[in-house]
Amino acid sequence: MDISFQLYSARNFTPWPDVLRKLADLGYTQVEGFGGVYDDPAAFRAALDQAGLSMPSGHFSVEMLENDLPAALDIAKTLGITRIYCPYLMPDQRPRDAAGWTAFAERLAAIGAQLRAEGYPFGWHNHDFEFEPLPDGSIPMQIILDTAPQIDWEADIAWITRGGADPMGWIARHGDRITAAHVKDIAPDGDNTDQDGWADVGHGTMPWAKIMAALRDANCELYVAEHDNPSDIDRFARQSIASIRSF
Repeated sequence: MDISFQLYSARNFTPWPDVLRKLADLGYTQVEGFGGVYDDPAAFRAALDQAGLSMPSGHFSVEMLENDLPAALDIAKTLGITRIYCPYLMPDQRPRDAAGWTAFAERLAAIGAQLRAEGYPFGWHNHDFEFEPLPDGSIPMQIILDTAPQIDWEADIAWITRGGADPMGWIARHGDRITAAHVKDIAPDGDNTDQDGWADVGHGTMPWAKIMAALRDANCELYVAEHDNPSDIDRFARQSIASIRSF
């Protein structure tokens, strides 16, 4: 199985060419891009090529995809990205009711239609806030999936858990929408406070062997190791790929 690495995890441990070489040496074959590596796509592509890595997926903001799609497509083409995911909404941009989330999902559906016309699958990447019930009891993630049935889902499994939901249930119900998954772990309560409570994959509380089996059964295509705030990128990258290989 090819294992990818979300480069956001290494944003505090640059220069990027050194990071890419370390990842390749550890056995990663792919990385996932984010806005912090898009300033000079040609130079970053050269560094990827030199390290022997590919970038099959990338995160792009909803603002860029709506307001400057040609620039996003140029970045994707240069870096070799073939799947585009929208990753986040700032707190002040998050709808507060079902009607607002329905309208946002319609925006995602429109972006997806444009990207599919250009040959790019498109999906949403979740955090925890999409699983917090709205005043009427509805769940934003369900609204997104129902309102935009043609877009994919990059499921961040640990954020589902932090959102108070059951990842296994969501995989069982919507596994056909999950084309990529973020593989990250949660430390026991009170541990790793300097790392925002996250853990290296396989060294936390998430039942990853069971989760990976369910994702494979759902035909998930990309598995992306991530840690939102590691204290040691070498340790995280090394321990996580070893764990993922063992699941």
